Amino acid sequence: MLPLPTVHMPSIAITGTDARFPVRRIFCVGRNYADHAREMGGDPTREAPFFFTKPGDAVIDSGSVLPFPNRTAELHHEVELVLALGAGGSAIAIEDAASKIFGYGVGIDLTRRDLQAEAKKAGRPWDMAKGFDRSAPVGPLVTTRPDAAAEIALSVDGAVRQRGSLSDMIWTIEEIIASLSTYVTLAGGDLIFTGTPAGVGPVARGEGMRGTIAGLPPIEIRVAD
Repeated sequence: MLPLPTVHMPSIAITGTDARFPVRRIFCVGRNYADHAREMGGDPTREAPFFFTKPGDAVIDSGSVLPFPNRTAELHHEVELVLALGAGGSAIAIEDAASKIFGYGVGIDLTRRDLQAEAKKAGRPWDMAKGFDRSAPVGPLVTTRPDAAAEIALSVDGAVRQRGSLSDMIWTIEEIIASLSTYVTLAGGDLIFTGTPAGVGPVARGEGMRGTIAGLPPIEIRVAD
C-alpha cells in the first residue's frame, strides 16, 4: 500500500512581510467588463454574473516560468483584479462584503482558448480550459484597496494587449462577493478573480507577460521556450 501523500497548501506572497496568504479555493467571474463581454459574443446589458473555478494549486508567483500547457495551441492571457478573502460567509449582504477582504492583487486567468471553444460548442464544462496546472498567476497582495478607476493593463514582451479601468466592471467588488456567497459559503483563503477587460489574446512560447493595476505590485510571468 502506498504511504499517505503529503499535501502542501498553495499560497501567495504578501507585500512587506515574509508571511504568505494560504489559498483555499479560486473563483472567477465571467464577462465582467462590457467590452470583453462583447468581444466574446456576450450581451453585457442582460447577463447576470456567472462563476467558474480553478483549483487552489493553480496559483503561481510572479517571476515564475510557465511551461507551455499540454493539449492546447491557443494559450490566452486575461489580466484581472484578484480579491483575497480573510473571512467569508453565506448570503453576505452587499454592505458587509468589503469587510471580508484581506487583500488585493493582480492575477492572470490563463485559458486554453481552443479547449474552451470546443467545450462551448459541445455544451460541456470549461474545467479543462480554465483549471489546468499553473493557470492562475497572482502577484504579491497588498491590503490597501486600489482606486475605483485604477488602470488595469497587460503587455506581452512590452507590447500592450489589454488596457482598461476598474471602473469599467459591470458588477462591483461588493456585488460579486454578495452574489457568489449565495451559491457557496465563502471562507478565508478564497480568491476571487473579478473579470478582464477586452484585448485577450494568445501567448507564444518564450514570451513574457506583465499585468498591472495602478497601486498594486505587478505580476510578471514568462512562458518557457
